[in-house]
Amino acid sequence: MESHGEHRTGLLLGFTAYGMWGLLPLYWHVLEPAGAVEVLAHRMVWSLPTALVILALLRRWSWVRPLSREPRKLGLIVVAATLISVNWWLFIWAVATDKVIEASLGYFINPLISIALGVLLLRERLRPAQWAAVGIGALAVAVLAVAYGRVPWLSLVLAMSFALYALIKKRVRLDGVESFGAETAVQFLPALGILLVLGARDEATFTTEGTGHALLLSLAGLATALPLIFFGGAAVRLPLSTIGLLQYLAPVSMFLLGLLAFDEAMPPERWAGFLLVWTALSVLTWDALRTARRSRARLRKAAAAAAAAGASAMDTEGRKAADRPTAAGAPSETAQG
Repeated sequence: MESHGEHRTGLLLGFTAYGMWGLLPLYWHVLEPAGAVEVLAHRMVWSLPTALVILALLRRWSWVRPLSREPRKLGLIVVAATLISVNWWLFIWAVATDKVIEASLGYFINPLISIALGVLLLRERLRPAQWAAVGIGALAVAVLAVAYGRVPWLSLVLAMSFALYALIKKRVRLDGVESFGAETAVQFLPALGILLVLGARDEATFTTEGTGHALLLSLAGLATALPLIFFGGAAVRLPLSTIGLLQYLAPVSMFLLGLLAFDEAMPPERWAGFLLVWTALSVLTWDALRTARRSRARLRKAAAAAAAAGASAMDTEGRKAADRPTAAGAPSETAQG
């Protein structure tokens, strides 16, 4: 019963996390007339105090000192912070320039890019279904290049930057809240410098567009942290296969927002490209679920075999004990029945 309750809580947290990520275009949209650079800088500046408050509430400081003694890991965190900054800026810029659908494509193809990186950088071996998914994804990019009249660079850079970011985070091995704190500490000073430069040039909107606008900009850090916290809660309660399915909620929401709320164009040739991407993801998801199911079946079979072997060993030991005479030479109590 407790496990069922944990699973249900995990689903609720997962839906909340990916739902918030999917609705972020609406948040960035209402921050106009602030430009993408200013919004990004506020997002990074206000993320640090948000992270510090969360870490203080959780009393999670023990990781700071060991991390400061590992220059290689610190270097990886700087690279990760740079990659996620590029990803954030491109996404905010996409919202400001009515390219939300193209941005959603980046998050749809992100799993395919991650697989490609695994082959190229980690020498991973793919199953046939994974090769098929990557091939369909490559065809989709070609179709979309024709549909857009150019290579969909925004989608590709968004997918590549996030896939590389995820790869580096695996190497750093900090959990969600800790890595968020470390990365925002790296981002803080450059972002503060950007805001000071914008203010000196009279290009900042923080003090010129009213209290509501200033409050929304200052809440950008919380809007960044909350989905991460909810995702962390979901990740420890749900199997990876379920998390893998939930991750498509965010780009689906972005796609629908671009189509219905922002009225972005979607001619037939773009539909063809997106349908190919969704086909590739369907193949990938089917393969992942099938592999997870087979792995669980193998584990159950191994556990059953181990239990049977243990029971057989106990039975054999019991028969030996029954046949063994007592110290006085009399039959054992077991033998007496």
